[in-house]
Amino acid sequence: MLVAVALFVFMTAPLAAILLRSLEDRDGAFVGLANFAQYFASPAFSRSAGNTLTFALLTTLLTVPLAFAFAFAIQRSCIGAKWLWRNIALVPILAPSLLAALSFIYLFGNQGILKDVLPWFGLTTIYGLPGMVLSMTFSAFPHAVMIMLASLSLSDARLYEAADSMATSEWRKFVTITLPGARYGMISAAMVVFTMAVSEFGVPKVIGANYSVLAIDIYKQVIGQQNFQIGAVVGLILLVPALVAFFVDHAVRVRQKALLTARSVPYVPRPSPVRDRLMLAFVMLMSAAMLVVIGMAVFGSFVRVWPYNLSFTFNHYTYGFEEAGVENAYRNSLTMAAWCAVVGASLTFAGAYWLEKTRGANLVRPLVRLQAMMPMAIPGLVLGIGYILFFNHPANPLNVLYGTMAILVLSTIIHFYSSSHLTAVTALKQLDNEFESVSASLKVPFYKTFWRVTVPVCLPSIIDISRYYFVNAMTTISAVVFLYSPKTMLAAISIVQLDEAGAIGSAAAMATLIVATSGVVTLLSFAVEGWLLRRTQGWRRAAPTR
Repeated sequence: MLVAVALFVFMTAPLAAILLRSLEDRDGAFVGLANFAQYFASPAFSRSAGNTLTFALLTTLLTVPLAFAFAFAIQRSCIGAKWLWRNIALVPILAPSLLAALSFIYLFGNQGILKDVLPWFGLTTIYGLPGMVLSMTFSAFPHAVMIMLASLSLSDARLYEAADSMATSEWRKFVTITLPGARYGMISAAMVVFTMAVSEFGVPKVIGANYSVLAIDIYKQVIGQQNFQIGAVVGLILLVPALVAFFVDHAVRVRQKALLTARSVPYVPRPSPVRDRLMLAFVMLMSAAMLVVIGMAVFGSFVRVWPYNLSFTFNHYTYGFEEAGVENAYRNSLTMAAWCAVVGASLTFAGAYWLEKTRGANLVRPLVRLQAMMPMAIPGLVLGIGYILFFNHPANPLNVLYGTMAILVLSTIIHFYSSSHLTAVTALKQLDNEFESVSASLKVPFYKTFWRVTVPVCLPSIIDISRYYFVNAMTTISAVVFLYSPKTMLAAISIVQLDEAGAIGSAAAMATLIVATSGVVTLLSFAVEGWLLRRTQGWRRAAPTR
């Protein structure tokens, strides 16, 4: 029940506060839809809404085909070192989206080393829509790849054998078997990328120039003009495409059919020299591009004065830590990420356990399940506005949380709750309910069964959830950009401020530090996971044969 109350207080109530504020004027008087009419009538709405949809659609159209081709090379070809290419594709998850924007400025900006190649592609500048699309494609690519890898991992080899017996061409097999089997994954990937682009704040802020989008409009209305009622209106508008994408994805998942049955034969790709060489070349090209984007930001962080003095220096790091106050921001990010990893994983797994393995409260459970899935469809900026309006209200006894580290931790946990909840539920569903039934019949307290059986069995998933919270807490901007105070400044937000101040080298240094921290923690978590699994998962190993 505590999970149900927490989801209501920290998610549903803030969303309700946005709706109520959108219907009020500055003095709190009810004005109905007047705020909507005012914003719809302004030139900013049509321009920002059209730009947002254009940005999201172009990003989706570029990202999904690239992700599909990359995943196809991993799952349906015989290229070597698949583990290496797979891990490189996931590296952008460790970086804030701002890193890609900074890298493309170093590469193609006014002083970029490759700025002269822009006319080859019909471009005059990287700032604005071109840079936004490229940067967002880099950030969204690993998410789409993970979905496509899962979509292409299962297929019935009998379909391909039947096609071979009829001398079907490779292209026809691809069009009639492979694509239809992966269409649900492609749609899901498209919805995820589209939603990420619609709600993205950091990329347009750094490389967008004067290309206005809804996410920037919210920031200007709330932070720049303190116009919370119009900010609430824009937040609700921003929620619409995300909700549409969520329901489309849900409808697709409901219609999806199993690709493997009891009689199916798993598909194993056969060597094809021409195809495999082309796939390897593509994978190497994509991997090189991702490493160049990461490497360019790292290189820029160690260059004295770009592009005039390329000598090595630590000045950008020392400036950020000693003069720009980034040391405190970095420490705050580590603190927030650690709390999110521990508290988020604990609450998420406990909530999933209550839903899946306990009885009672049958009227509340469907509502809690719905609330657990809602954060997946709520952009971080919208959630952040809701927290301002709800927790900063003087009549709210919880307003003591506003401006503290606690509200940053809570907002981040809620923002990334859905994916973590699904991971926990998936792990718990693998356990038979007889464990709880037997323990109850033996009068063993449920908490002993939980601690001695459920937690050890689900330990890999719990560690995955904890790692997921930590990395996202280090890189997130959208949900917390409205909630930090001078004492709780975060590293990812300091990148925006350093870039605004013209200290692009220090901004790149902070982005590099975030990537390094996320990478080190990820590697350490893998090591700890291996150690814990050896100590607690002996039952998974097969008994020696005699």
